[in-house]
Amino acid sequence: MIVGIDLGTTHSLVAAWLDGAPRLIPNALGGVLTPSCVGVDEDGSILVGEAARERLQTHPQQTASLFKRYMGSSRSVRLGDRDYRAEELSALVLRSLKADAEAFLGEPVTRAIVTVPACFSDAQRKATRWAGELAGLKVERLLNEPTAAALAHGRHDTGSLARFLVFDLGGGTFDVSILEMFEGVVEVRASAGDNMLGGEDFTRSIADLAFANGVPEAARDDPRFMQRLVASAERAKRELSAGGTATLDVRYEDRSTRVAIDAAAFEKLAQPLLNRLWRPIERAMRDARIRAADLDSVVLAGGATRMPVIRALATRMFGRFPAVGHNPDQVVAMGAAVQAGMKMKDKALDEMVMTDVCAYTVGTDVVRQLDDGSQAPGFFVPVIQRNTAVPVSRVERFSPATPEQKQIRIGIYQGESRMVRDNITLGELTIPILPGPGHGDGVDVRFTYDVNDLLEVEVSVVASGEVRRLVIESGEAHMPAEEIARRLQALSILKIHPRDTLEYRTLLARAERLYEQFLGEPRERLGRVILRFEQVLATQDQRLIVRDAVAFRESLQAIERDDRFAPDPA
Repeated sequence: MIVGIDLGTTHSLVAAWLDGAPRLIPNALGGVLTPSCVGVDEDGSILVGEAARERLQTHPQQTASLFKRYMGSSRSVRLGDRDYRAEELSALVLRSLKADAEAFLGEPVTRAIVTVPACFSDAQRKATRWAGELAGLKVERLLNEPTAAALAHGRHDTGSLARFLVFDLGGGTFDVSILEMFEGVVEVRASAGDNMLGGEDFTRSIADLAFANGVPEAARDDPRFMQRLVASAERAKRELSAGGTATLDVRYEDRSTRVAIDAAAFEKLAQPLLNRLWRPIERAMRDARIRAADLDSVVLAGGATRMPVIRALATRMFGRFPAVGHNPDQVVAMGAAVQAGMKMKDKALDEMVMTDVCAYTVGTDVVRQLDDGSQAPGFFVPVIQRNTAVPVSRVERFSPATPEQKQIRIGIYQGESRMVRDNITLGELTIPILPGPGHGDGVDVRFTYDVNDLLEVEVSVVASGEVRRLVIESGEAHMPAEEIARRLQALSILKIHPRDTLEYRTLLARAERLYEQFLGEPRERLGRVILRFEQVLATQDQRLIVRDAVAFRESLQAIERDDRFAPDPA
């Protein structure tokens, strides 16, 4: 038996494909939602789920939650007499779900489909696999959460071509995927997301009202008060979702604070978060080369989409009411169970086929020749572009930078930034070559990415045929989730002089944002434009800088006006 598991930020679920349909499995308390919380009791025993969540306010320093955001990082939480990494805490949740499934099914459970946010990095995906192994589960496949939602939504649809977008806002992550379905084939066209944006952020925006209304900032260092405050904010958010007004009511020391909130006030409060939802949607629709008017449906997934402010935003964005036929808390787990049924080759799913895409661009680094004849290292060259259908294999040829080289180092990187220092390092291969003009043919570098998130890199010397291979599957080089987000998005500000001025730094930041949005030839062209402007800045010649800044700004404006594949305006 293979089960499907939605390993969520706030809640987790397990489901199975039984008698031709997905079925949610109840936990020991009879519910299907298991809080993703882990705690330590006074006797040192581990508490998982609702029991742990109940202790969040009373024993915050002995309880952990929201740790999914730190998968693949070195961050740890101390519970009792030891430190736990996010993978270990997740393994405890998975072990609890495994026990629930075994009790319900009456047989051992050792295999699972586990869902992950589409925007999870390589390190985070490997960390999820490791968590499954620690829990005694063989992870048969990591399934992107919006893809799982699409499987649940479309498993009965065997008719004409349908295009739909999955808007998946969970407790801690936001994903968007664009899919096509035709005669049982579910094809993912593009995915994007933000792994630091979810329902918990909307809750904390309400909690921050307490500090704007008299609660001292020092209270943020009081774990018990903060847990009470967040709990009060969560209640207020649920009241707002049910309609009407809500009250944030908290007490710190001898002072009580009460703040009334209505729907309009909450929307204004949440506006910065709502604005962040737009960028992944725009990126996915641009990559899929589809407009909002071409979509047949918008599917909501994730418990945070219950908020009226989110449903209203989705309606304005796409000019239609989103589909709400499935329980948004449960649809991802149901889709994971469908995938489990497909993996077990259930006859009821014989006609169903699914394809997915790689979430991030992967490539290597090269040295660029500058206009003055000098060389600059560290430029990222994509080999497999993000949102390429997997499995996929691509090869590129690279030549030595100088005739004297005795070896070639191939760095392996993941990300969307122009410079490898701003992307994630996955590994490297070094292969010897013979120095001199005879090695001019260089090396062929092949990247192969499969449906199980394994990346194989093969480097072969053209002249000798010698081959080196590296399979990126260990997940040993973890990086904090905050660092991942920073490296993928931040602009390097190490250079000084005119670049350090606000105007030019803003222009470059804008350019880097556009660089991440485009693919292929437009991305390469924009990269050359950025590089040229950087070289002008390095001259420190103010006359040249002012002149080129005008042309640079006009180039960026022209690119932004090219909205052929952007979503329709709200």
